[in-house]
Amino acid sequence: MSTSALTHRVRVLAAPGDRHEEILTPAALDFVGHLAAAFGERRLDVLRERRRQAIRLAAGSPLDFRLTTSAIRADRSWRVAAPAPGLTDRRVEITGPPDRRMTVNALNSGAHVWMADFEDATSPTWEHIVGGQLNLLDAIERRIDFTTEAGKEYRLGDRLATVMVRPRGWHLDEEHLEFDGRPVPASLVDFGLYFFHCAQRRIDAGHGPYFYLPKLENRGEARLWNDVFVLAQELLGIPRGTVRATVLIETITAAVEMEEILYELREHSAGLNAGRWNYLFSLIKTFGHRTDFLLPDRAKVTMTAPFLRAYTELLVRTCHRRGAHAIGGMAAQVPGTDRAAHEAAPATVRLDKEREAEDGFDGSWVAHPGLVPVCREVFDGVLGDRPHQIERTRDDVEVTAAERAGGSTPTTGAEGPRSAAGPRDPRGCCGTGCGAEGGRTELLRTPSRGRPGRS
Repeated sequence: MSTSALTHRVRVLAAPGDRHEEILTPAALDFVGHLAAAFGERRLDVLRERRRQAIRLAAGSPLDFRLTTSAIRADRSWRVAAPAPGLTDRRVEITGPPDRRMTVNALNSGAHVWMADFEDATSPTWEHIVGGQLNLLDAIERRIDFTTEAGKEYRLGDRLATVMVRPRGWHLDEEHLEFDGRPVPASLVDFGLYFFHCAQRRIDAGHGPYFYLPKLENRGEARLWNDVFVLAQELLGIPRGTVRATVLIETITAAVEMEEILYELREHSAGLNAGRWNYLFSLIKTFGHRTDFLLPDRAKVTMTAPFLRAYTELLVRTCHRRGAHAIGGMAAQVPGTDRAAHEAAPATVRLDKEREAEDGFDGSWVAHPGLVPVCREVFDGVLGDRPHQIERTRDDVEVTAAERAGGSTPTTGAEGPRSAAGPRDPRGCCGTGCGAEGGRTELLRTPSRGRPGRS
């Protein structure tokens, strides 16, 4: 790694843990330090702009497509980069935290892609953050196999899912690492440690360093990530354009800048994902104070609601006209223990995935290995031997900004299965950050959606 000398170094403020020295090497910490030095102040600018935007919207400013970027939207000539190795066919993706058991199960699940989640599905204890990095490194080195005390074996198979890593969002700090007297941005820690240790290994294995980017609110945040990718590749001597990233469109402000986000990331873009649950939360957070705005009861709203249909159909049209994959949202259902619940989950997921495949999505998410066959069967029925349906440009879709923010029912109920005022699940504080509850995968780490589990 050819870099200039750092004036300040990254300091580890946590006690050493088992094998932590394999991840927190001096060279890896220097790499993270270079990212923090280059982008730490710009990241603070991003957070300040978020606050300014929130104030403008709270004061009644309309949220609409930006006039200043109309030329980007009107120019039909630009496209994102071609799909990278391992990301051409994404009809089934599985998500989950990078703990040791989930790493093996997800890679073996039969899904085309595994999103290793350092964000919503991981409680950000230092042990989980460093341990997750170790598991990703061990997986690519094929030394992750283990046997539990009960005698159950976990072994990697021959056909493994492509790995995409979701770092934490721009708004979070990593309190266990300090640079220049400040905590290092958590997003740069998760990205930087994985990229330093695994990027070249992934390339050598025939894929590459691929990512999911959460909680973006505008094109400026996408531009910041693109610049991070450019510098990271330069520092490690990796060809520019090797990185790929899919952006989760899970904020109402990002939903009016989808084309601009693709444009900013176009040399590194791997499309967009419909982050449905956080999109609902963002809608409520942004407009919940407005007396002229009626919000839906989240316990009753499904993805067939007109304003959610508008958002997802426009996402498909936006991606496909730019040559990008459109990935559907999470099916949170998990097979239950009793027969009725075990049969209900696949049936519910099937209906959800049939709608997405028919709408033009190129693939979708599931939360449990047992639901991978259901999702694959649905998309097989629509795609056949094709790896995607990007050629289906959905020119029939016309959506206004207002249509994506519409609601017709007051918010009078708490979202099941837990009350918004219910107790914090201890798994969200000290466990993996997710667990099965009420037949669904519940993300338990933060209370931003009116219940534990969403940041």
